[in-house]
Amino acid sequence: MNKLLYVTMFSVICMMTLSIYFESVMDNTWEENSYLRNKVSQLENGTNIISYKVTVTTYNPTIHQCDDTPHITADGTHFKTWKATSYRYVALSRDLLSRWGGPFNYGDYIIIEGTGDRDGVYQVRDTMNPKWTNRVDILTTNDRFKYDDVVMYKYVDKLIKTNS
Repeated sequence: MNKLLYVTMFSVICMMTLSIYFESVMDNTWEENSYLRNKVSQLENGTNIISYKVTVTTYNPTIHQCDDTPHITADGTHFKTWKATSYRYVALSRDLLSRWGGPFNYGDYIIIEGTGDRDGVYQVRDTMNPKWTNRVDILTTNDRFKYDDVVMYKYVDKLIKTNS
């Protein structure tokens, strides 16, 4: 009988502890969801957008198209070359990168529209050869394509400039 009482008390204490823990987790999740809903609402209702008309091409992680470390992007990100397409990384021409006076930074998320099934969100991780301007290069495992007059944009807190 005494053993049953201890097991029951232990079970009750465990259930109360788990209830308190998961209540805290749910509160945090609710706060995060609320924040994200507000952010989405702001974006849908007139947040500033910087946009550019660009040419979109591809590059593959090979020594011939990159350098002697094709598995490392300009910002130092290491990736698996055989899975390059799945990362959704892009290289921007230097005129678009903040390091050379442009509005985009490594790590920024951009949206590309005008490439059909390749439209979507990408992350800036690399830099293109200095000979290119106003251009986005999508990292792919082995695809080749080129699109002209594509819209690339990102949402910003303060409007910087736009060329579209």
